[in-house]
Amino acid sequence: MCLVVFAWRAHPRYPLVLAANRDEFFSRPAAPAHWWTDAPHLLAGRDLEAGGTWMGFNRNGRFAALTNYRDPSRHVSGTPSRGALVRDALEDTRDAAACLHDLAAWADAYAAFNLLVCDGEHLGVLESTTGTVRMLSPGVYGLSNHLLDTPWPKLLKARAGLEQALAALPTADSADRLAGEDVLLTSLLELMRDPTPASDPHLPETGVSLDWERWLSPAFIRAPGYGTRCSSVVICDDTAHTRFVEWTWDAHGDLHNRVEHRFRPSGGA
Repeated sequence: MCLVVFAWRAHPRYPLVLAANRDEFFSRPAAPAHWWTDAPHLLAGRDLEAGGTWMGFNRNGRFAALTNYRDPSRHVSGTPSRGALVRDALEDTRDAAACLHDLAAWADAYAAFNLLVCDGEHLGVLESTTGTVRMLSPGVYGLSNHLLDTPWPKLLKARAGLEQALAALPTADSADRLAGEDVLLTSLLELMRDPTPASDPHLPETGVSLDWERWLSPAFIRAPGYGTRCSSVVICDDTAHTRFVEWTWDAHGDLHNRVEHRFRPSGGA
């Protein structure tokens, strides 16, 4: 992933709400989110080049997602795919803190990354560039290609949009609960589809060219041969029901595919 905004225990009825974009070269093959045939307990998209994933769930409700850290000076050729870290985190049986601290001990073997892991009770992030594991208190957060809540314009805008969307959700049980979730899905998809670039004075300086800083500054990216490949929304409610919707985009930014999965931990897909 390259942009993730998420609300952790910030709403009384929805302990986890998340919206994310995966940006990647269009030449790199990938499969949409699905229950893996070789690991039927895992629900995730799949990188068909290296075999890993960028975000997914274990059928027991465990969640993990990864963003790359943008700094060309840190690039080391020959490192293993970071997508393997997400699968490792999903397969881990320890709590999120223990999992993240263990991964921190050998994070240097990979190109720089940030890894979110949730075990259902706790959610934390490993920032490999600092070696820091942070277990998160209730709140609304954003993560892009730098450290957690680094105030890049697209992160600030998306995080504020998530806060507004959450505030519009009813806090008590109601007959139109599903309708409220559908409105939330639409609102979060609009945030992830925002193509507005940041103005030059507000662009981050990450070591890429000015043209690339401009191309990479919106939530929804279109650059030469590269861009937002998919957008995802996750809604986990207080009954442990999880709704995971993913939209896949083509090189023109048009919808190519949509999948939706609903499940409860240790239940059916």
